[in-house]
Amino acid sequence: MTATNPQDLAARYIAQWTEPDPTHRRTAIESLWAENGTHILQPPAEIREIAAGLGFDHPTLRAQGYDAIETRVTRSYEQFVEKGEFTFRPGTDAVLLDGLVQFRWDTVAVGSGEVVGGGLEVLVLDPDGRIRTDYMIPGA
Repeated sequence: MTATNPQDLAARYIAQWTEPDPTHRRTAIESLWAENGTHILQPPAEIREIAAGLGFDHPTLRAQGYDAIETRVTRSYEQFVEKGEFTFRPGTDAVLLDGLVQFRWDTVAVGSGEVVGGGLEVLVLDPDGRIRTDYMIPGA
């Protein structure tokens, strides 16, 4: 497996979510992710409640491949970052263990610097050190 600095990977991962230029964002995605990489999101509580009411015990949201991941990252950028209200930053706790990288991240109010959210990221890397599977758990 390619040598991976987990804190550097965490910083590059978060940077893709805050990149304003669509071309640079796509380039970041292609350099970070395996071609068929999968982003798996634990949905917000209200979505989980609706799914449970429909008989789904463990709903997850998935984006697979460069195009789907680019759409997911772009929508998040548009919703949270583009308006200048929030940004994301990686924690300083990234660890690498046998092809897995785990770190926490924060959602930060731009005006005040206050942490208003965040979550846990678990990345499964391929042998080249690219993201094969990304488990995003907001609020964790």
